[in-house]
Amino acid sequence: MSSTEAAANPAEGASGPVPATRPARQNSLSAETLQALEKRLAQRPDRQELQDRNILKEGNIAPALQAAREQLQRSQLEDKLDQALLHRPKPEELVKSGILMPEEAPASA
Repeated sequence: MSSTEAAANPAEGASGPVPATRPARQNSLSAETLQALEKRLAQRPDRQELQDRNILKEGNIAPALQAAREQLQRSQLEDKLDQALLHRPKPEELVKSGILMPEEAPASA
C-alpha cells in the first residue's frame, strides 16, 4: 500500500483494517457471582439509613472536603475551649464567692 492509499483510507493501518468499534467485553464473573452481587446490592442500606447510623456524614459536600470541614470544626472548638478556660474564675475567687469551701480549693503554687 502506498502512502497516498493509506491517507485515503485512514481506517486501514499497516497490518490491515482497524475495527471501527471495540468487541463487546466478556463478563469475567460467573452467573452465580453476579447473582450474589445483585442480591447484596439490593440489600444495601440507603443513604438516609447510613447517615442515621453515623456511617455517612450529612451534607452535600464532596467526601474529599468532609475531612477538611471536620478538621476546621474541631480546630474552632479547640479555640473556643481554650478561650473559655482562660476566662474561668480562679479557685480563690470561687472560695470568696462561696462556691467552694476553703478545704476544697486546690493548693496554690
